[in-house]
Amino acid sequence: MTLGATHAIALSGLQGQLVEVEAHLSNALPGLLVSGLPDAACRQAPDRVRAAIESSDLALPSRKIVVNLSPAAVPKNGSGYDLAIAVAVLTAIGDVEQKHVSRVVHVGELGLDGRVRPVAGVLPMVTAAASAGISDCIVPQTNLAEASLVEGIRVHGVRTLVDVVHAYKEAGPPTRWPRQLVRAVTGPAARPVPDLADVSGQAAARAAVEVAAAGGHHLLLTGPPGSGKTMLAERMVGILPPLRLDQALEVMSIRSLIGATHAESELDVTPPYVAPHHGASLAAMVGGGSGLVRPGAVSAAHRGVLFLDEAPQFKQDVLQALRQPLESGRVVIARARATVDFPARFQLVLAANPCPCGHGHGKAVRCTCTPMARRAYAARLGGPILDRIDVQVHVPPVTRAANTAAAGEASAVVAERVREARAAAAQRWGPASGGRWLTNSEVPGPVLRVGSFRLPGPVTADLDRALERGALTMRGYDRTLRVAWTRADLTGRSVPVADDVGLALLLRAGAQAA
Repeated sequence: MTLGATHAIALSGLQGQLVEVEAHLSNALPGLLVSGLPDAACRQAPDRVRAAIESSDLALPSRKIVVNLSPAAVPKNGSGYDLAIAVAVLTAIGDVEQKHVSRVVHVGELGLDGRVRPVAGVLPMVTAAASAGISDCIVPQTNLAEASLVEGIRVHGVRTLVDVVHAYKEAGPPTRWPRQLVRAVTGPAARPVPDLADVSGQAAARAAVEVAAAGGHHLLLTGPPGSGKTMLAERMVGILPPLRLDQALEVMSIRSLIGATHAESELDVTPPYVAPHHGASLAAMVGGGSGLVRPGAVSAAHRGVLFLDEAPQFKQDVLQALRQPLESGRVVIARARATVDFPARFQLVLAANPCPCGHGHGKAVRCTCTPMARRAYAARLGGPILDRIDVQVHVPPVTRAANTAAAGEASAVVAERVREARAAAAQRWGPASGGRWLTNSEVPGPVLRVGSFRLPGPVTADLDRALERGALTMRGYDRTLRVAWTRADLTGRSVPVADDVGLALLLRAGAQAA
């Protein structure tokens, strides 16, 4: 036989497309070529495949072998096509029967010694294969645990190319292969997170964190070093509701693209927590890359918390790049050949000192910053970003009285109130949106200002006056209304009252007022 074919998966973001891998033998000068728009890593596959086949005591004929990755117009990125190319070549040679591999997806990088090495993005690849109607997928043994999370497809793990060829020769199609791993997931798993009871004092800041968690609102914490801003941010994921299984699978697919899930065999239902360093580049924050486009921190924090400590120290282009995902919940990365779309619906938590030296609070006796330096530091968090932050609160230094007082509420107690508030919001907005809006932060402004959800004039009087005198933008008006609805949900009221609106205004202006 001079033609062999099997399948692989091409990824664009989290979306996968079935790729037919064809190998053809011809009577020309010996060589192994790959066509079909491969990138640099994929173009080097012939050298790896040739060495792996020879190291596996298999022989390549002295003929020209052309491998085509179809559809040829779709970019092929990475080394995950190696195993499929090798199987297609061995099928063309006759070492593997075509009927056994024609409807099988092969994923994996080949080492020069014939080992099948793990690759990033196996979870979305297997998901795409299942969606395309493929019944069997061959993956590296190291990736088998995460690949087994996908329902509706049989997944087989292999360690070497010899294992693959031997299985095809001895057992035939993968439906007859022994399962290398019984599905390990018996239920969702939650990773341990720090407890909110560890925070000394800070009743106002704790209340602001609770409101932000209950409504899915963005949060700004300002205060001197050591006041507990980072502790509060780290404990926010502990009071957020666990992820649904579909959400957990989506989050894990993003982590799979980053290459951080090789050994995981359970779905982690705890929302992610991502805290990049303030020196992070634009590509590290929103995603990118010159060849293979990878997700950034905003996508890694999808369905969880993105914490920017020392937020004014981040580069201006990095901070401004957050504006699109904060509004849309997605980040779109455009390249010459393709546009890649990643989910990025996260809760942003910013932390900032009062001034560059950190001592510009109270009477500021120890502060060494000039007035110009303090203004420039505060201006680094520009208006467009601050206008998208719903809850802004000042975190004062911890006093001796607060340090010796009884511990505050544990995360489990606060999480129960957050869960009830979110359930109330989902019950209210779900029917009105067909299930698209689950938290108050997702509700469009016009829905809150027009129709049956419009609040009476006396309730929004303070808000209307703030808009009239220019203290609020229209975006700020809508975001304050959302916080007011969240406050009502936390207190068990079905509709906000004037006190809820007033508190929402106070929370929005709390950091600047301090």
